[in-house]
Amino acid sequence: MYTHIIIGAGILGASTAYHLSKAGERVLLVDRKEPGRASHAAAGIICPWMTQRRNKAWYQLANNGAHFYKTLIPELEALGEISTGYQQVGTIALHETSKIEKMETIAQNRFPEAPAIERIERLDQDRVKTLFPLVEQIEDALFVSGGARVDGRALCAALIRGAVEHGATVLEGDASLVVDKGVVTGITTENEQYLAEQFILTAGVWLNDLLRPLELKIDLHPEKGQILQLDLTDSTSTTWPVVMGQRGLYLVSIHEGKLIVGSTHEKQTDYDLKPTVKGMHALLNRALPVLPRLEETTIDELRIGLRPYTKNSLPVIGPLQNHPNVFLANGLGASGLTIGPYLGSQLAKLARHQTPDIEWTTYEPTYVSLDS
Repeated sequence: MYTHIIIGAGILGASTAYHLSKAGERVLLVDRKEPGRASHAAAGIICPWMTQRRNKAWYQLANNGAHFYKTLIPELEALGEISTGYQQVGTIALHETSKIEKMETIAQNRFPEAPAIERIERLDQDRVKTLFPLVEQIEDALFVSGGARVDGRALCAALIRGAVEHGATVLEGDASLVVDKGVVTGITTENEQYLAEQFILTAGVWLNDLLRPLELKIDLHPEKGQILQLDLTDSTSTTWPVVMGQRGLYLVSIHEGKLIVGSTHEKQTDYDLKPTVKGMHALLNRALPVLPRLEETTIDELRIGLRPYTKNSLPVIGPLQNHPNVFLANGLGASGLTIGPYLGSQLAKLARHQTPDIEWTTYEPTYVSLDS
């Protein structure tokens, strides 16, 4: 019998499993490897400090999440996990001067509580081209040296291996909750049943499917994100900074010769993972005016992920209504790789009945009608 069964091995589930098993808990992590997992499609930009988003509860998680990497990555490396996909390369924001001035003020005001920002610097066009040679058209630019990127696939894999190193068990399977007299007592997969004292649901956009036997549904909807991965062939790009531009454009050089162009934000009513011409057109229409030489590159991959969002775009965490032995965390949206590892550590504390480092009741889920 396990102490904790975790369903869903995206960034939240992987982090929660790692932190619970590190604390000596008996952990089973179950995942059905669903296509479209947000953690595996995301570009992984870690730089929340220039955003004009005013939600303080969101920013607290994002800022804490960005700083959390400073301890998490060395900890994983000490276990021999050197392929985490994390690299501090800095972040460049490209916008009109009026917006860059606002972003600079915001970042400077946040610096006292965000030392990971490190350095804030205005850049001219020549300096931008030195750092990111493909950029040809800019009005103004701001550089934050503490910005980073992370490969969600690599980081999830490293956290899961770290969990196994600490004694966790990992199982591929399609899990369903077992309910006995109104109490969750276990899960079933295709051929087996597993019992535990506690259950942790980190299943992304598929969470409400798991909750059906309990006749519960939380406020959650999927958003489809399409991103292009381009092949730059002979380009030496491993140290290029992340670029964030107008109309939601971002550019991430993920490894040698590979460039991510993102991203679309498409509201969904189902789990549609079909690539679309509209999505590809939107991405290229944003990127080509800034980087016209991308016309000569080839498309290496079109990634599609489903981001889980709540109505107020705020992550949720806590025990499930009327089921004190069931915990959940969800709704990270486009901030999954910034917030996910940190929120997983906080979920592990809640599951162990410890006091987390956040006021978790701020992030309690909202329940909606089963018919909605």
